[in-house]
Amino acid sequence: MDTPLVSIALPVALALIMFGLGLTLTVADFTRVVRTPKILAIALGCQLLVLPMVAFGLALLFDLPPILAVGMMLLAASPGGVQANLLSHLFRGDVALNISLTAVNSVIAAVTMPVVTNFALDYFEPEKGSGVVGLQFGKMIRVFAIVLIPVVVGMMVRRLRPRFADRMDQPVRIGSAAMILLLIAGAIIAERANLVSYIVDVGLITTLFCLLSLTTGFFVPRALGISEPRAIACSMEIGIHNGALAITIAISVLHSTAMAVPSAVYGLLALPLAALVAWLVTRDSRPASASPNQAPTANSPYPYSRPPLREPGQ
Repeated sequence: MDTPLVSIALPVALALIMFGLGLTLTVADFTRVVRTPKILAIALGCQLLVLPMVAFGLALLFDLPPILAVGMMLLAASPGGVQANLLSHLFRGDVALNISLTAVNSVIAAVTMPVVTNFALDYFEPEKGSGVVGLQFGKMIRVFAIVLIPVVVGMMVRRLRPRFADRMDQPVRIGSAAMILLLIAGAIIAERANLVSYIVDVGLITTLFCLLSLTTGFFVPRALGISEPRAIACSMEIGIHNGALAITIAISVLHSTAMAVPSAVYGLLALPLAALVAWLVTRDSRPASASPNQAPTANSPYPYSRPPLREPGQ
């Protein structure tokens, strides 16, 4: 599958998305969340352990074809998407926590995504007759690079040219959203011959997976004493996956457009489902006020609440 889509467009699109994520991050985002180990442990436990088990159980329950089952596991192992920050902001979540969790999850996912994907490949064995080969060491390094290098570059730009990073934030967000839509469209077009059967196969399971991810991310933290703003942040972070990353790995690294279909279908469903769940769990809440569990907005790295920045030397 050596086409311009695979060799150039997909890596460039993902690099732009991850670079945009890096533009919103500082080193403080990583250190801030480490100072709250309880919420970090809860969020990572849901993200790294519960969701892959949920996806695995759903794949077995629905008896998915092996290639689609691996695609579901790849989706479950992907970190939170950048859209989670926007929805968390709209529904009065702790956006500073959102961005910190996204930062930590993106780093950890560079290691855990290959592990989960290789487990799924070994268990479901889609490579029989399909030509799909697992993520050997060289491919694992490639995943590590495409996830982290653009993020690090974006963080360096923010540190060295903070005003430029602020100016670029909105254009990069718009460009990232457009790239995500193009990735979804590309995956769907590439598999258009099997599209109807794939939607029948994965439409319900991706809907259930999204709803279970969102509700797990909200109700587990709430049951463990986490404030509502932080639970909303966890719900968005855990429930909205980086489908663009999963699509890129499926097509560009594993050379399987069919494996990208669950992430493409999920990408069409996630935002409206997340907005619905967020509305349902917050509709009776009063306007958010300061909470002992909520990070101070003055320290939020989110562009809407970040204080004015100065260029180095000013």
